[in-house]
Amino acid sequence: MLDANIKAQLNTYLQNLKRPVELVASLAGDEKSREMSGLIDDIVEQSSLVTRVEGNSSRKPSMLIRSSDSSDSSGKRSSSQIEFAGLPMGHEFTSLVLALLHSGGHDTKLSDEVIKQIRSLPGEYHFETYVSLSCQNCPDVVQALNKMAAINPNITHVMIDGALYQEEVDSRKVMAVPSVFLNGESFAQGRISLEEILNKIDTSAGKRQAEAINEKEAFDLLVVGGGPAGASAAIYAARKGIRTGVVADRFGGQVLDTVGIENFISVKATEGPKLVGSLEEHVRDYDVDIITNQKASKVIAAEQVGDLIEVELESGAKLKSRSLVLATGARWREMNVPGEQEYRGAGVAYCPHCDGPLFKGKKVAVIGGGNSGIEAAIDLAGIVEHVTVLEFDSKLRADDVLQRKAQSMDNIDIITEALTTKVLGDGERVTGLNYTDRSTGESKSIELAGIFVQIGLVPNTEFLKGDVELTPRGEIITSAQGETSIPGVFAAGDVTDSPYKQIIIAMGSGATASLGAFDYLIRTPVAADLAA
Repeated sequence: MLDANIKAQLNTYLQNLKRPVELVASLAGDEKSREMSGLIDDIVEQSSLVTRVEGNSSRKPSMLIRSSDSSDSSGKRSSSQIEFAGLPMGHEFTSLVLALLHSGGHDTKLSDEVIKQIRSLPGEYHFETYVSLSCQNCPDVVQALNKMAAINPNITHVMIDGALYQEEVDSRKVMAVPSVFLNGESFAQGRISLEEILNKIDTSAGKRQAEAINEKEAFDLLVVGGGPAGASAAIYAARKGIRTGVVADRFGGQVLDTVGIENFISVKATEGPKLVGSLEEHVRDYDVDIITNQKASKVIAAEQVGDLIEVELESGAKLKSRSLVLATGARWREMNVPGEQEYRGAGVAYCPHCDGPLFKGKKVAVIGGGNSGIEAAIDLAGIVEHVTVLEFDSKLRADDVLQRKAQSMDNIDIITEALTTKVLGDGERVTGLNYTDRSTGESKSIELAGIFVQIGLVPNTEFLKGDVELTPRGEIITSAQGETSIPGVFAAGDVTDSPYKQIIIAMGSGATASLGAFDYLIRTPVAADLAA
């Protein structure tokens, strides 16, 4: 199942096991079960601490990973239980390796505080996560829940390959991945961090976090946003030896949702989550206070030169800093038509790579005829029955090479001058859409199971309106040094009026804004010094 090179790497990783691990194989007579059996045997060969046990799970094929200490002195189960229903290959192979290591006692690299919080959770939590093996967002969710299961024996987790268990997907109405169920009930959909999971099941966690944030000392430079621009700004600030902080909803921003990256200079090809991992590791090499799972809700300018700038968070907490870099990035633009929000995650999707496999053999639409839209159509055409591309303009905006490829595929239709007006559904899932032919004014309908929205980006600046000068498009207007209309507040990346939205440009503007902020700091005495 595994080639010699991967086996050698796996053997090296498994040297870190500290206690025995059992692989419980539940198999049928199909090809996937034979592949699972081969995978289990390959793993067992790499370490004497790993043994194979035959099982009889209701899902076949599946592999249950558990530490072999099955009960404590009172007879209560104390082993970790992490299950993979389906072959954990592709993006999920790393999840498999980490599950083996963490079940075998290897460090989860979580803080002592988080580990204590997980261990002290009352009750039992049985998580199930539906994924697609092409989803780049799914591994983070799977790995977070696996870590929780490795730490607390009252928590179990099973990863389920939605493409392999289609009947379950249909019966549970799973139309987006990752989809997480807790104790049989829908719990979360889409990317969710370990901290967010804990906040949902530990209701007092958010309050404790807000209290801890309020107690933090003022920063010299605070970065709002954890994408490439924010990471670059934080590194440049920390290298100046000033007190630096980062506050973000999630580290990595939109890059986490990016599959292939082939224009990042000096790196021929990489993937978004991999690049984000490197970014975060680089930032953490410096003395930077990283605060995640927090969204900014307001920026309060200093009353006079040298005073502190305040950032209010949605949690109710406040942070203070002498200077600020806004790097909140952008998000996918929505259609803003009736039915879009109602059926979001129930047929309306924004990531074809993640959710495409759930629509195998079905009819879907792609909204948008730019590069993203046509690339999505080409990608989906290999999975679904038929793709209809709807473009508002009279012609496609995608590169010619992409247009030619799409037009050569028999199961892609392209409709221009199409204004989507409504998402149709049966109360549970998408059944079609209405659009207006702009050339004739005629209203038309299409029957389909999924709608993939690919119509560009919108800057995350709603919380800044009325306080910071913005363009009509909602982008932050910046100077050559990255400064905004508020003294001491700088901005960088896709949230600004920079004409080109690229990772490498965002990194450069993050460095510019950080250096601009440092220049502001050394030329601006604090208020106490001015008063003296």
